[in-house]
Amino acid sequence: MTKGKKSKIEEPENHNDEKKQEEELKEEVNEKNEIERAKAKISELESQVKELEDRFLRKVAEFENYKRRAENDQFNLITYGAESFIVKLLPVIDDFERSFQHIDSTNDSESIKKGLKLVYDKLIKVLEEQGVKKMESVGKPFNVDFHDALMQRKDEKAEPHTVLQEIEPGYIYREKVIRHAKVIVSEDLPEDNVQSDDSNSDDIANNREN
Repeated sequence: MTKGKKSKIEEPENHNDEKKQEEELKEEVNEKNEIERAKAKISELESQVKELEDRFLRKVAEFENYKRRAENDQFNLITYGAESFIVKLLPVIDDFERSFQHIDSTNDSESIKKGLKLVYDKLIKVLEEQGVKKMESVGKPFNVDFHDALMQRKDEKAEPHTVLQEIEPGYIYREKVIRHAKVIVSEDLPEDNVQSDDSNSDDIANNREN
């Protein structure tokens, strides 16, 4: 009687052990699955890293090639930047040389003058094609941005501070003044205080030096 009761009590304990083993087995299987999924994910990420690394190395190589080409282009630009302009000037030099030969073989000064005028016009055209323009200063108001006054001169027919005469022409390259025009400017001083051209020239020169 006692033994029978004891066997009935042991059966639930065995059932619980089996259930616990099943749960542990399931957990083990789940852990293995998680490990496999993690390994697969790591492999996928390693593949992506490898691909990104290859792309990065290609980009670095492309950039180095671009950098070398840019440096080479910059070197050529600095070294040979004026080549196209010089090539355009060569025909003008040829014309000058032919004019010199013509001078030696003729006494026709008018013909020589016309020839030199043609060469001069050709040279001015080449400069204008490059964006170089000669200033028109005479009759224009004096402007320190474009003109360099060498002296002042009284002129009753001109407004004060007007360019009366151009001693040396000025030039503009595109929008930049590359040489100021050297000019004589009308003065606005009272007649009693008018100085001679020579004294005005000396005063302006002294002021520029100071």
